[in-house]
Amino acid sequence: MKKKGKILSLVFAMTFTTMLFAGCTEKIITRTDREGTEFTAPKEVKTIISTAPSNTEVLVALGLADKLVAIDKYSADVEGVNTDLPQIEFRNPDAETLISLDPNIIIASGHNKVGDNDPFKLIKEAGIPVAYIPSSYSIDGIYEDIEFMASITGTEKKGKEIIEDMKKEVAEIKAIGDKITDKKKVYFEIGAGSKLSSFGSETFLNEMIEIIGAENIFKNEKSWISPSAESIIDANPDVILVNTPGKNTAGKTAVEDVNSRDGWNSINAIKEEKIFTLDKNSSSRSSQNIIKALKEMARYVYPEVYGNK
Repeated sequence: MKKKGKILSLVFAMTFTTMLFAGCTEKIITRTDREGTEFTAPKEVKTIISTAPSNTEVLVALGLADKLVAIDKYSADVEGVNTDLPQIEFRNPDAETLISLDPNIIIASGHNKVGDNDPFKLIKEAGIPVAYIPSSYSIDGIYEDIEFMASITGTEKKGKEIIEDMKKEVAEIKAIGDKITDKKKVYFEIGAGSKLSSFGSETFLNEMIEIIGAENIFKNEKSWISPSAESIIDANPDVILVNTPGKNTAGKTAVEDVNSRDGWNSINAIKEEKIFTLDKNSSSRSSQNIIKALKEMARYVYPEVYGNK
């Protein structure tokens, strides 16, 4: 109860301050975030809170690491980030902490939401702008995310450079992939959990598999899926990609775990020892760093073609 009272006091104080200075500035502009919601924010952004690692990676690439005043806990491993920054919860960020930091803007992710609840409702009521960026399902969507973050932070030139560099890298790999006629079948296993996890079409990872000239065994499914072991065995992939580093609770690496599964020894990828571990962050976060994962995928699936990439 006391905490709620403190939050309401902060909301009142912030709202009063916002009203007091609203008439003293002409540098507040209205924008539309990636969810299609309008928000008002300073034209010159000096302080930022990022609540998702994919957004943090983009902000750092835009040269804005020094403007971050807080990050979500998963952003702590982003290269270039000050690890002494306050770290907030990813799913349920603490409103009191965020309001007390008084950022010019919070760049949030659709993943911060749980159901239909908006975890930033009180923060918005305090007058702090919140711009939502849903998880993009395509590479074009990632370009648009970068362009959006650049536009609201005054770093349009750098954003354009990042996007152009990405497009160049993608085009070079796609030009090679388009010539591959004997397409290898790929199974990509995401993370480590009690259930198998992968993806079908309408995901940037499926798009990446197609760009290198290969074929996702679940291309006829849509979005994120939990396939059965039988469906994977029946599909008989030529290559298996995983992105789980380290060892599981049984002390096995992801490759060792896949190799030891019952019935999987009939899969070509296992018989030919074609199981590879990708960098986890670049193969799961929708930022400019997907290019690193794209190159890894290309080299692992077609080493004879992309060996120098």
